[in-house]
Parts: sequence; structure tokens; C-alpha cells
Amino acid sequence: MAEHQHQQPQQQSKSVQVVKAATAATAGGSLLVLSGLTLAGTVIALTIATPVMVIFSPVLVPAAISIFLIISGFLASGGFGVAALSVLSWIYRYVKGQHPVGADQIDYAKTKLASKAREMKEKADQMTSQQTS
Repeated sequence: MAEHQHQQPQQQSKSVQVVKAATAATAGGSLLVLSGLTLAGTVIALTIATPVMVIFSPVLVPAAISIFLIISGFLASGGFGVAALSVLSWIYRYVKGQHPVGADQIDYAKTKLASKAREMKEKADQMTSQQTS
């Protein structure tokens, strides 16, 4: 009786392995068939489409280039519009005193530029006064 219980799990594991192998073979085979059908369909479509593409290429190539340029223009225009709106929004918040991101750097640059302008004005005044003396 103990031998019978010991054999049953071994037989189940073998049967499970056989079922797994059959399932894998079925799935792999069907995927292989689908792959072959896809390849055959691609070759047939390419064989049919090549003469049509050669005949219409003087029209299709300029049309494709034109479509590419038009789409690129619209995308660039939209991107520039979004950039302009975000810059205008930032400037509006800065002017209103809402302290947007980067306002500290702008304020620092503004004070540094103003101090340099004062220094240059003072030097220009000194040079003017030295020349008149």
C-alpha cells in the first residue's frame, strides 16, 4: 500500500510534465505557423506593392516630403506657442510679485547689472572730468 502511494505522485508529475510539453508544443507550433503566414503575407504584399510604388514614386516622394514639412511646421508652431505662453505666464507672475521659479536669479542678475552700470557711469564721469581739467 505504501508503494502504491509512492508511485502515484511520480506518475502525476510525469503526466503533468507530458501535459506541459504538449501545451508548449501546441503553442510554439501555432506561433511558428502564424510567423510563417505573416512572412508569406509580407512577401506577397511587397511583391504587389513594389511596381505600384515605382510607378507612383514621382508623385509619392514629393507628397511625403510635403506632408512631413507641413506636420513639422504645425508641431513647431504649437511648441513655440506653448513656450511663448509659459514665458508670458512667468513674466506675469514675476511682475505681480508671486515669486515664480528662477526669480531669485533674475533679481541677482538685475542688481549685478545695475551695479556694473553705476561703476561704468562713475568711470565715465571721472574720465570726463579729467579731460576737462
